[in-house]
Amino acid sequence: MHEPSGWCEGCARTIAEIAAWSRADDATRLAILARLPERRAALIEQGIFTAAASTDGP
Repeated sequence: MHEPSGWCEGCARTIAEIAAWSRADDATRLAILARLPERRAALIEQGIFTAAASTDGP
């Protein structure tokens, strides 16, 4: 977890979002997913979110 933001460094969700995911309805999941691109961009800017790193292979 990225301490300053409270977001997972791998998926950019909060602990509460991760815990609620399995019982969340589609609307809640879509709302969570809608927040992720902005969070990932912030983590990428800080050099933290590496799951988005490009690769040279398939």
